[in-house]
Amino acid sequence: METREVEYFVAVAEELHFGRAAERLGIAQPPLSRTIGRLERRLGVRLFERTSRRVDLTDAGGVFLAECRRVLDAMDTAVRRTRRAAQQQRLVVTTRPGTGPGLLAEVVRAYERLPGAVPVDVVFTHDQLGALRNGAADVALMCSRGDLGEMATADLAEESSVVLLPPDHRLAKRSAVTLAELTREDAYLEFPPPDPLDKIVDLVSFGRLIVVVGASVTNRIGDSVVAVPVPDVPATRLVLAWPDDGRNTAGPLFVRTAQAVVAGRAALDRAF
Repeated sequence: METREVEYFVAVAEELHFGRAAERLGIAQPPLSRTIGRLERRLGVRLFERTSRRVDLTDAGGVFLAECRRVLDAMDTAVRRTRRAAQQQRLVVTTRPGTGPGLLAEVVRAYERLPGAVPVDVVFTHDQLGALRNGAADVALMCSRGDLGEMATADLAEESSVVLLPPDHRLAKRSAVTLAELTREDAYLEFPPPDPLDKIVDLVSFGRLIVVVGASVTNRIGDSVVAVPVPDVPATRLVLAWPDDGRNTAGPLFVRTAQAVVAGRAALDRAF
């Protein structure tokens, strides 16, 4: 099967219209229709139900669409990684927006002072695992409460949970609150929205949002919101994650540096 055939099929499956798919691909409609017909004959299944008024995917076509998208994503990832391998080696680290001023900045500065370090690029995204899987990043600094599947990980710290509340909220003066109490609040969201921390803090201060976050944010939230511990929410693990394929030789040094920085912070905390 040719890549062109896969791209043609995906275009028709997403547009559900041969004319629009042909325009999207920059080709005439007849060769597109012939290609899809050959593809169906080769597979021995009907991918589309066609009438004079509409085009629909069959059940088999829906399965084939999901698989073709994976194929095209894998090809994009292969191209991206190949191009990066041909360039000067760099280490791309991804993390959630708002993380840079804290631990990550300290780790990057410490790493770049070491012999053998390579230049570091930082990519901010809410989909750190996606950035690792598609080859856009080499290492991710992220919080996790579970298994990260195919990724190798190194634990850096365990982080307790706090809820962000407006200062005048009835629970804001408490020494701790329970998750059951929070779920009864109209503004409560189970997961933080995909917004920068500054926006989340603004929403909380306006009374539009109540959300549980890691305790490390407390030194960056200012006076407009209050952080109250939530003991019955499981602690999150602050981890470094990376594809376990051995392709990036700069990653292990960065991981060791991060672990040393976290250990140094803990030693300083114990001293005081």
